[in-house]
Amino acid sequence: MKVLVPVKRVVDAYVKVRVKADGSGVDTANVKMAMNPFDEIAVEEAIRLKERGIATEVVAASIGEAKCVETLRTALAMGADRAIHVVTEAVVQPLGVAKVLRALVEREDPQLVILGKQAIDDDSNQTGQMLAGLLGWPQATFVSRLRIENGEVEAGREVDEGIEILRFRLPAVITVDLRLNEPRYASLPNIMKAKRKPVEETTPEALGVDVSPRLLYTRFEEPPKRKAGVRVASVQELVDRLIHEAKVL
Repeated sequence: MKVLVPVKRVVDAYVKVRVKADGSGVDTANVKMAMNPFDEIAVEEAIRLKERGIATEVVAASIGEAKCVETLRTALAMGADRAIHVVTEAVVQPLGVAKVLRALVEREDPQLVILGKQAIDDDSNQTGQMLAGLLGWPQATFVSRLRIENGEVEAGREVDEGIEILRFRLPAVITVDLRLNEPRYASLPNIMKAKRKPVEETTPEALGVDVSPRLLYTRFEEPPKRKAGVRVASVQELVDRLIHEAKVL
């Protein structure tokens, strides 16, 4: 079974994000970048499937500028077998990403696509669902438990009421949540080996995909700073403030 794992290069989760002075976007100049944390979990799960003899090959894929190859090398160092870099300088939105991934699925013929439930930069939470719709494959989102046996998938997905269990057959699309696993750190020998693993380059045009944006972002703003809380002397004062000051009652 071949597994395709899309990964995205984003601003490191521990870096404070700053908006450009003109409000045109997020300032990424001289900012540390890393693999999207949810995608790290997806890579880890794919590697574990291979270690258990369920998967035979793990292919990482990324869409974006030349520097995205660094993110792919991280996936290779973790244990992916090879990588595909779809090179473009355009800002590719979720639908464009899903279309590119569909083209890769049609070419690579994987039986399973595992990706993070969302990217921490745009928080769209759309790509996995769109990809499943384009392929006509079953899907499980927000997965925190996963078992695959004899071509059958049992996925536990996190919902408001607890864990919902879904059962379906491959091929399928799965988006993963935080509690599925803890990604491994790439060892130095594996980092060195990753430099020799193949990274294929292609483009959206070569795949026959139009990644032109469908949405227009007009302005970015940082969220307003939260005001300090106040302590009230009684329940009655709290109710009065909620009615007359906060106006939420």
